[in-house]
Amino acid sequence: MNPLKKLFKQTAIYGLATVLPRMLSFLLLPLYTALLNTAGYGEVSVIFAWFAIFNVLLAYGMETAFFRFYSQEEDKNKVISTSLLSILGTTAFFVFAALLFQESMAQITGIEVKYVRYAIFILALDALVIIPFAWLRANERPTRYAVIKILNVSLNFGLNIFFLLLLPKIAQGNPESIFSGLYQENFEISYIFISNLVASGVTLILMSHLYLQQPFFFDKVLWHKMIRYSMPIMIAGVAFTINEVFDRILLEWLLPEDIAKSEVGKYSACYKLALFMTLFATAFRMGIEPFFFNHFKTENPQKAYAQVTNYFVVLGSIILLSVVVFADVLKVIFVRNEAYWEAMSIVPLIVLASFFLGIYHNLSVWYKVTDKTRIGAYISLIGALLTIVINMAFIPRFGYVASAVATLVAYGSMMIMSFFFGRMYYPIPYNFRKIIFYLGLSILFSALSFYVFNGNLLLGSTLLILFLGLIYKMENDKLKQIFFKK
Repeated sequence: MNPLKKLFKQTAIYGLATVLPRMLSFLLLPLYTALLNTAGYGEVSVIFAWFAIFNVLLAYGMETAFFRFYSQEEDKNKVISTSLLSILGTTAFFVFAALLFQESMAQITGIEVKYVRYAIFILALDALVIIPFAWLRANERPTRYAVIKILNVSLNFGLNIFFLLLLPKIAQGNPESIFSGLYQENFEISYIFISNLVASGVTLILMSHLYLQQPFFFDKVLWHKMIRYSMPIMIAGVAFTINEVFDRILLEWLLPEDIAKSEVGKYSACYKLALFMTLFATAFRMGIEPFFFNHFKTENPQKAYAQVTNYFVVLGSIILLSVVVFADVLKVIFVRNEAYWEAMSIVPLIVLASFFLGIYHNLSVWYKVTDKTRIGAYISLIGALLTIVINMAFIPRFGYVASAVATLVAYGSMMIMSFFFGRMYYPIPYNFRKIIFYLGLSILFSALSFYVFNGNLLLGSTLLILFLGLIYKMENDKLKQIFFKK
């Protein structure tokens, strides 16, 4: 099969598995914003921001290290076993230490102790499936990967609906039933965590075959190599997470107490409208990461890498313009409470920032295949530093708009830095004229549609159709080669 056609096929399947978990927040957004006011949703958003940071710390880059060494080591079982035991050990230590210091963690994060306890076990369960899921991807089993991810999402979604919508009605209508004992008033946030906890537990059970079938032995030499490779990736991951979610925490810290959580709620709700670009970029990354390593030793892999990036920019440009053109439609569907719409001005900035991040991931092949992950970590740290500095300097004056601009500047800077370092260490023949043309034109049309035409749907749709026509004219033949040539 054409390797690019295979890549897009796997990306589509991974995309489905990635879209549905992320879509969970989309599907539940109308429910959460209906049950919680802007301040309440802001509190939930801050909790999940801390959640994201600890997820990265518990993974510590081992997933990417697993891909790197699994593709090159002859003894695959040695890589699997060493990776599993590493994650098992660090997760067990985390649970013990976190439970011991849960009061201190609650004080530092500003989260109630009961929510901290839920988070500890959810984080542990999610950490334990990192290597099993990576194993599925490395062995090109996207269908099984997708099925389990979809089951996780379905269970989580179903439990949210049951606890937040159905259980209160059942308890009130049947006060003598067993369900009335499960229901507690003002327990919405706990129900959200319980839903996550059950879904994560079921997912681990479904993925446990790798633990049960794998002969365990620990290779210290290999483990040290993997840790040296993964640590810069963990640092980069923490930096990425700071760029993605730390602005919520800073908004809560830096804005006046009486409006802080409400502003975080508005910002977080409108931020989610950029999820379409994030989903596309994440799905594409999950498809290309194994592709990068598997094709590293083929003849002229740089040509394939350049093609991949070119088509990412083409598809990403379409998504950018589409989301911006239909932003007012999306807000009515997903953010039905008008109290949140005040923050809609940040949507084009966040969508573009997510696009830049996706391009950065495509450009980052150079430091992954050349084992120069340390430089990648430095780039990420610079991005995180920009995020923190811009937020701290301008949040008191400009609020969440400063957070959106900080995200755009950080990801844009990382994209540019990765490009220049890549030219030094691993030159790839990108078609810059075409990339700049698509990127620049989509940004121009998006700005015209949202800021100049004030979201006029007719004029914005005209620009989108014009843009699609240009792409069809320029890329039709090549796209046919990828998807229809055997």
